Amino acid sequence: MRILIIDDCSTDSLHIKGLLSQTGYTDTLAATSFKEALRILGDMDKAGLGVDLILMDVGLPDTDGIAGTLTIKAHNEFEDIPIIMITGRDDEETFDRAFAAGASDFIVKPVGKVELRARIRSALQLRRELLRGKERERELERLARKLERMSNQDGLTGIANRRCFDDTLVTEWVRNGREDNPIGLLMIDIDHFKHYNDALGHVDGDACLCAVADAIKAAVHRPGDMVARYGGEEFVVILPNTDYEGAKAVADNIHANIAETSIDHPNSSVSCSVTVSIGVTAGVPTCHNSPEHLVQSADRALYLAKQSGRNRTETIALPGPDEIRH
Repeated sequence: MRILIIDDCSTDSLHIKGLLSQTGYTDTLAATSFKEALRILGDMDKAGLGVDLILMDVGLPDTDGIAGTLTIKAHNEFEDIPIIMITGRDDEETFDRAFAAGASDFIVKPVGKVELRARIRSALQLRRELLRGKERERELERLARKLERMSNQDGLTGIANRRCFDDTLVTEWVRNGREDNPIGLLMIDIDHFKHYNDALGHVDGDACLCAVADAIKAAVHRPGDMVARYGGEEFVVILPNTDYEGAKAVADNIHANIAETSIDHPNSSVSCSVTVSIGVTAGVPTCHNSPEHLVQSADRALYLAKQSGRNRTETIALPGPDEIRH
């Protein structure tokens, strides 16, 4: 338990230090000015040691003790340290000002051992309760962040889920439209995945989904890009500020990554290894189209890729105003 005494009178400081020692508090520091006290607090904080309690005289040579309390409480690293004001003025106004500034308690001079011990115990108990409360708050914040991640994450593959995809697509659509940037979208389907599950079972099927998700993620490098599981064996990739050529390049990389994994497929009419079909679309968001049009275009392109023999990429342009009206 480390206590800092701030008092410009060395006699009073030694007296308090002696009383503290008699009551079992031997780890004490002393400052004769507020400036020195701030330096000590900073040095102790940097060393990772900290101060558990401050006993501060109201009348200091370089500042009013109440103003000093306000200064200390304004520092995030010191705001939880209880401060007991020591004053020779036994008046209600001083007490009110001290409490309003953030002081935990006060002692009127001359300081007695019994009263000092009681005040310190009360202040330290308050500090322990504050620290426990803050730890509970931090734990609740960690839990809230974890739950938020879980609500936006696919439980099997660890990538974003459909809900997260829907929210992100709207956000990126608005942002890219505001900046007149194109947005690309890839819709990916594992070829003959039902046959894979039928031949090898759902355990191997789940492993296959995870491997494909990893291969897709490996082809996407920018922080703003997002890979999500759309549902079942379908995946989607949002590519902000990306035109057709850029989106097609990402699709090519995905095909290459999946081919490199060489996952055996015992019942595919396309290849002896797992393959994917990809639908690609891209365009600049305007008031004449919507995120739904982007998804529909990618879905139609995916349908073409599957109809054309699978294990390939097909592209469809984002529809213009006339096509949307039609």
